[in-house]
Amino acid sequence: MSDVARLAGVSKMTVSNVLNDRPRVGDATRRRVLEAVDELGYEINLTARRLRAGRVDTVALIVPRFDHVYFAELAACFAAEVARHGRHLVVAQSGASKEGELSLLSQARLRQYDAVVLSAVGLTYDEVDALRLAQPLLLLGEQDVPPQFDHVSIGNHEGARLAVRHLLERGARRVAVVDGAAVDVAGADGVADDTSGLRTRGWRTAHEELGLVPDERLLLGGALYTAEGARDVVADALARGLRPDAVFAVTDEMAYGVLAALHEAGLRVPQDVAVVGFDNLRGSAFAVPGLTSVDPGREWLAEQAVSLLERRLAGDESGPVRLTTPVELVVRGSSA
Repeated sequence: MSDVARLAGVSKMTVSNVLNDRPRVGDATRRRVLEAVDELGYEINLTARRLRAGRVDTVALIVPRFDHVYFAELAACFAAEVARHGRHLVVAQSGASKEGELSLLSQARLRQYDAVVLSAVGLTYDEVDALRLAQPLLLLGEQDVPPQFDHVSIGNHEGARLAVRHLLERGARRVAVVDGAAVDVAGADGVADDTSGLRTRGWRTAHEELGLVPDERLLLGGALYTAEGARDVVADALARGLRPDAVFAVTDEMAYGVLAALHEAGLRVPQDVAVVGFDNLRGSAFAVPGLTSVDPGREWLAEQAVSLLERRLAGDESGPVRLTTPVELVVRGSSA
């Protein structure tokens, strides 16, 4: 800026007024300053300006994996919502590990972000409780979180209940659930993984509401949240003689694997086996047949989370907010 002022024969304040389009600068002076800017190739250092102002206009979203479509679509919702508030989104992958989450949070401590949204998987309750960030931190996910943090969770239990009740009310009586947990947990009341646990409990609740008893042999664990894992789990169940008349997969990605396994076994969907997923990914409308799925309210989640962060950045020090997304069953051909 000093170079521009020297070349244009004006003060640095005049250069600042021109670059910020402030009034009370004569046309001739404005032209002279802009010509000097062009000649010198001067560019405003926005990063330095924001650091001086104590903000960088950037929000970080830390997710476990990039290769899960759900997180890609969630990031797109956050990017759109953050942009509405004049900020940028940085998306980082933690690898679902404690080390990855702590490493990325350390960047927040260096003031590289105004606020952080963390989908915590690797950190324990006590480790989250010990976090001390100067910036607002909002937690996503189903883990129990310390009371001092804002938290948004998915309506997992309700969504699963809706999905399975939909299948039961259409006459299914042997509804399998394809679980994302790393081990087969048939017969357990919950699982180590909270998302799968809540969705599996929704499977049980739907049966109980209709006075039915679920067959625990149809709780198929070990799919590892992948289409390949779900295909293998279902293929193995069919080879062992299990014959479900419907399948609830706890994610859409796993439901794609279920559809593949049923097709390879010569079973028709929905005539022989109805299928429902969870996440309502954009691609689910284009599966053949279209996949019935639970919409977990990604847009709502992003809107509420970013609005809450903006309030915190504006100085709102009211008590922590706990929100659960509304869910909706989107019925398509796989269960019609």
